[in-house]
Amino acid sequence: MRAKSADRRRDALSGNSVPQAIVAKSVLREPKAANSSVPESRLLISDLISYLGTYLDKDEVSRIYDAYLLGAEAHEGQSRSSGEPYIYHPIAVARILAEMRLDCRSLIAAILHDTLEDTPVTRDELVTRFGEDVAELVEGVTKIGKVEFDSLEEAEAENFRKMLLAMSRDIRVILIKLADRLHNMRTMDSLKPEKQRRIARQTLDIYAAIANRIGMYTWAQELEDLSLKYLYPKRYKALSDELRKVSGNRRKTIEQVRDTLVRGLAEAGIEADVSGREKNVYSIYRKMQTKRLHFSDLGDLYAIRIVVDDRDQCYRTLGVVHELYKPVRDGFKDYIAIPKVNGYQSLHTQVFGRFGQSMEVQIRSHAMHRVAETGVASHWRYKTKGSDGQAPQQLARRWLVELLELQPQGGSASEFLEHLKTDLFPDQVYVFTPKGDIKKLPNGATALDFAYAVHSDVGNHCVAAKVNREMVPLHHVLANGNHVEVLTSKSAHPTPSWLNFCVSGKARSSIRSYLKTRREKDALKLGRQLLNAALGKIGQKQRLRTDKKMWLLKKLDLEDWNQLLEDIGTGKRLPMLVARQLFPDSEYEPGDDRVPLPIQGAEGLLVNYARCCRPIPGDRITGHFSSGRGLVIHTSDCPNIAEQEKHPDHWLDVDWAQTVAGDFPVDIRFHTRDRPGVLARLAATIAEQGSNITNVSVESKDGRQSTINFTITVKNRKHLADILRTLKEHKNSVIRVFRRKG
Repeated sequence: MRAKSADRRRDALSGNSVPQAIVAKSVLREPKAANSSVPESRLLISDLISYLGTYLDKDEVSRIYDAYLLGAEAHEGQSRSSGEPYIYHPIAVARILAEMRLDCRSLIAAILHDTLEDTPVTRDELVTRFGEDVAELVEGVTKIGKVEFDSLEEAEAENFRKMLLAMSRDIRVILIKLADRLHNMRTMDSLKPEKQRRIARQTLDIYAAIANRIGMYTWAQELEDLSLKYLYPKRYKALSDELRKVSGNRRKTIEQVRDTLVRGLAEAGIEADVSGREKNVYSIYRKMQTKRLHFSDLGDLYAIRIVVDDRDQCYRTLGVVHELYKPVRDGFKDYIAIPKVNGYQSLHTQVFGRFGQSMEVQIRSHAMHRVAETGVASHWRYKTKGSDGQAPQQLARRWLVELLELQPQGGSASEFLEHLKTDLFPDQVYVFTPKGDIKKLPNGATALDFAYAVHSDVGNHCVAAKVNREMVPLHHVLANGNHVEVLTSKSAHPTPSWLNFCVSGKARSSIRSYLKTRREKDALKLGRQLLNAALGKIGQKQRLRTDKKMWLLKKLDLEDWNQLLEDIGTGKRLPMLVARQLFPDSEYEPGDDRVPLPIQGAEGLLVNYARCCRPIPGDRITGHFSSGRGLVIHTSDCPNIAEQEKHPDHWLDVDWAQTVAGDFPVDIRFHTRDRPGVLARLAATIAEQGSNITNVSVESKDGRQSTINFTITVKNRKHLADILRTLKEHKNSVIRVFRRKG
């Protein structure tokens, strides 16, 4: 059958173009499903071939038609949910890319983009017939198959990871995938509403954001509008109807503004293309949501776009615009001097017109306009070389490389999607380094995000920052134009709390990677200590033989001994159970010679201190194994250790080491007389004793007395006793003060 297809192709392409009757016949011979409702406006291969002839040569068109014949044969018998033959979908995807003037290989891959996933066609066959690069493009778009995942989210994340990896090698992968998603979104009416909403949500969160991130604004806006249509159909219809109502009234006003600008620019000797532009429905919806505005309160539904010859004329044009219309305060953005992360360049200014409402004016050069129209696709459509290193495809590839560099750090699927979504939205703040370099950070970024943007090592050891020469904490939110300097210390390291006030994907990934590595080291060290303690309890103090270890690893189906120790350290396996598996015949009953595990206070993330009793050095303590948390330390008189009798294997004898490091939280309670300034005096006394207050709450009783609860940090029981003794000296205001447990 494929031989006949090849003969048909040779016959069809023997002239200057593909005979329309033969091409149409090739398509229409496809069998239709019984419930087919194929629209008369569907795109035929003849339509595509005719369009391709306007910018590709005969040999390239011939190869694309050959790909169509293979695709039509491979997908024969397959139908879309609408009932139409499946082949119409890849033809439509290829046409979307052809409108961007993409090259021959991209269009071949577009026509064959579902063959590896849904048909018997193999990668080797694609390589043989169309070359290695086409096969790589098709493979990059293809979902991961024949692999089992724990959840739909994990499978989805792996598909995106695979796609982005292929995209970093060849940016055309994402163009094909976006065109595929765009056509699917245009033809979703036949799907069930719940599936429509699921696909629309994914499109809005990922695909529309990617299109925006790589500068494909036309596609991004259509994907956004279609997503809104299926996610919130009533809202979409209401906004669309409102836009249609006001468009007639505004059109005359826009034309008046346009004519005024054309005359003003001509008088200044500037040749320009001036046009009006209506905002897309989704951007209007998003602005209404974020600013809590009614539709009637929106003043910039329309924009004027001015395209001139060069950069110099952009700034001259800005002067003319501001001379004709008064600018809105804080309504100017210079994306020419500081381009967006996807390479977009333009001047944006908001002005007041004679119509009484503000209007946005965008000013850019023809070269900037080409990039703004098609982003990374401008490389193929306009044959741009991007020798300055700032072409959209170079910026997109740099972003992809940076994003993918975060992934080998071993984050989960949900973490990967979080990083991807964070990095997709290009709302930026621009800040300056001490040397005057510009750093672009996500909106809401903190000094900590800036530190990681400079370098991961700077972030891992930062302690504070200077913003405009003033000291600020790491959680300080940065604003456009800030001058930022990071202060570091070799002894400083990331803590889990840092994740609460950083927003950039790089910062979050670096912190999680550090914590994971540290957690693994802590777990390994603690696991070794716990197993040795458990072996000591059953009288096995000699060094374990290698054959004994290998026997247990095989029994537990583990890779290596360190993995077992890490499982013990994180509480996934009980050390006493592992000890008894190693020595099942041991009858040793421990007595007073048991040696408690020493707690030094610097064990890291795998030793936790229970909040119910807040143990501090000097307290009698005991340890409890908790899965995922490791070893949790309680005081010996904590009510929760009643569970010890029910599950003795979950508990461990521990004691404080001779030298204990760190500050430990402890709760204290005051009964005080209500007098002015009592809280401030007590807080000052605590600070004078070298303690830090981490939490405070006040309960007023009858207007004469109050109960004040403090959480403070102490070194040990003696430090706490000194603080309590000093606080009791406030006899005029303190009735009683004591340590609170439970």
